[in-house]
Amino acid sequence: MKSPGHVVCFGEPLIRLTPPGARLMVQAEALELTVGGAEANVAAGLATLGRAASYLSRVPDNPLGEKVRAALSAAGVDTQFLSRGPGRLGLYFLEQGAGLRPAAITYDRAGSAFAECDPADIGFAAALEGAALLHLSGITPALGPKGVALAKDAVAAAQAAGIPVCFDGNYRAALWESWDSDPPAILRELVSAATILIGNHRDISLLLGHSFSGDGPERRREAAEAIFAAMPRLQVVASTARHLVTASHHRLSARVDLRDNAVQTTQIDVTGIVDRIGTGDAFAVGVLHRWLERGGAAAMAETGLALAALKHALPGDLCLVRGSDLDAFSAVSGDVRR
Repeated sequence: MKSPGHVVCFGEPLIRLTPPGARLMVQAEALELTVGGAEANVAAGLATLGRAASYLSRVPDNPLGEKVRAALSAAGVDTQFLSRGPGRLGLYFLEQGAGLRPAAITYDRAGSAFAECDPADIGFAAALEGAALLHLSGITPALGPKGVALAKDAVAAAQAAGIPVCFDGNYRAALWESWDSDPPAILRELVSAATILIGNHRDISLLLGHSFSGDGPERRREAAEAIFAAMPRLQVVASTARHLVTASHHRLSARVDLRDNAVQTTQIDVTGIVDRIGTGDAFAVGVLHRWLERGGAAAMAETGLALAALKHALPGDLCLVRGSDLDAFSAVSGDVRR
């Protein structure tokens, strides 16, 4: 049963298939299977921290659909609004990076049960009853015209119920370019309904149709002020900055802009990376975790950065970082806790 004040995460679940040992697909003789998807990752992350989180989506009525349900339920996510329907489950194949070789992703998600469903098949009103927030991302409208309709109906249902919206840009060029789309126009309409935007100056440049001068924090503040001026509902813009040294060594910082102030964290070294996938979703979890308790810009930025850093050390897509792990986080400590 869903809890009052819960977060509803709406989007498409996926199965990830990965060759073990950082192999290329052409070298693979076996594939590791994990459950993921941007919004599913956020739901699992919030639930693992003890937040009430529901996942609203559609899966095929087959063992892969049940695999999604089982994985999210095990993380503490309410899956009562994860409906079943015809079609298949979307897949993606990940070749993990190593050294100076970057990771690579191949999608196989056309015709999925989620992408082909009608908005009437999704119980928006029931899932959103009593919710504190709706979280969705730019991946859903990138799936095609039906995905656009799904995203618009989700946002409309939240607005009708007076529920704030968090929108994560999650721009996926390969998905948008697979059909005759107009990403800026579609995304502008969706972001105009949001209270929280997870996105950086490049996402804002796409939305507003112009680039921003300067460099570093100045560029990001200029972009934040521009999107605040264009989107009256928007109150929070949260982003990360990443510098890649090698596939297993990144430098990461976080930033949260409010209408009247901004906080940028110091940069930390993330080394010995196990899995980069899902780290942006982990950042979103940290931002939302603190926003839900009315934390300020510093709390949102620092918690988001901590969860993103910790997720780099976890295999798979889901952010399964417990509150005790978050409380004990240190950017310089890898010692055993006893």
